[in-house]
Amino acid sequence: MRLIERYLFRQLLGPTLLATLALVALALLARSLSEFDVIIEQRQSAGVFLKIIALALPQLLAMVLPIAVFVATLVALNRLHTEQEIVVCFAGGMSRWRVISPAVRLAVYATLLSLVMSLWVAPWSSRAIRETFFDMKSDLASILVRPGEFTEPGPNLTVYAQTIDRDQVIHNLFIHQEKANGGSITYTAREGVIGERKGLPVLILRKGSNQEFSSSGVLQYLSWDEYTFDLSSLFQNDELLHYKIADRYPHELFFPDLTQTWEQNNQVKLLSEGHWRLTSPLYNLAMMSMALAAVLGGSFSRMGYSKRIAVVGAAAAMVQILGFGVKAACDNDAALNPLQYVVPLAAIWWGLSQIFRQKVGRYIAIGGRTALQPLEGR
Repeated sequence: MRLIERYLFRQLLGPTLLATLALVALALLARSLSEFDVIIEQRQSAGVFLKIIALALPQLLAMVLPIAVFVATLVALNRLHTEQEIVVCFAGGMSRWRVISPAVRLAVYATLLSLVMSLWVAPWSSRAIRETFFDMKSDLASILVRPGEFTEPGPNLTVYAQTIDRDQVIHNLFIHQEKANGGSITYTAREGVIGERKGLPVLILRKGSNQEFSSSGVLQYLSWDEYTFDLSSLFQNDELLHYKIADRYPHELFFPDLTQTWEQNNQVKLLSEGHWRLTSPLYNLAMMSMALAAVLGGSFSRMGYSKRIAVVGAAAAMVQILGFGVKAACDNDAALNPLQYVVPLAAIWWGLSQIFRQKVGRYIAIGGRTALQPLEGR
């Protein structure tokens, strides 16, 4: 019996891994397309782009794992049942529980993996992504210049550059600044580079000139080999990095620091997210039980179970949608949080009830032919 259970487990594990890899790859592709402006518009390196995509993997895995479990279980069990391997297990004396135990064990493993991802790995990766974007936002070069475009990084300031090479050297730079007294000054330089002088950000211009019009209309012209353009007044970045709800760890969700204004205003949403982190892994068990019910929850059919699978598939989709809807409702009312547990547990109960309400049969010989006869007590 143990050998048969291991065989059934392997038959389920393979399709589950393949379905998970396929769905994760699809989700990563969609995420990479949405984040492609990191390279195009903000001129970050491919390493930064790949880092962001890799850090999104835990969140995507936790999201697609219940779907992969459901699809893979349907495919594997439908094949096993259609080829009568499941029927042979019943005929050999295996109880219904022992037949489904490999699937349940796989679902428990997926649930534990999702729980670890949801509680610790996903918040860590979400924080790392936010910190990466914060560092990109603080990148003066990407804010100040966009190659081939006129930009206005600050009030009364217009900047244009032809190109920026891999060493972050800005070529053919043009800067026009309007002054508060009504005058203006224009800088042109063959190249420039952003650096620091005395701890303050500056733009070091090389091989250029500037033309300044005073408020009285007097033109002053000056050429130079190197000129330091102060950026500190334009980029005084006193913004602090703030972690959003998805970035919080469980203790920060259930026990927020209510001395902070943001935590006070979002206490209900924080609590809702905390319960969602605990209940979302249960959807692996729910999807597995519903997939088992689709194949084993009815009478045997040599014609397949397409209709039953379609009905249960629609029901599984509704369970997932209902779960998201309940989560959204809990964001506004903390009293509804118990419903987040009710949805997956009700799906698990329904699936198992459909499985165990059927009587296991056995094969007996009748006139040289085999027939499936109900066998009580299993």
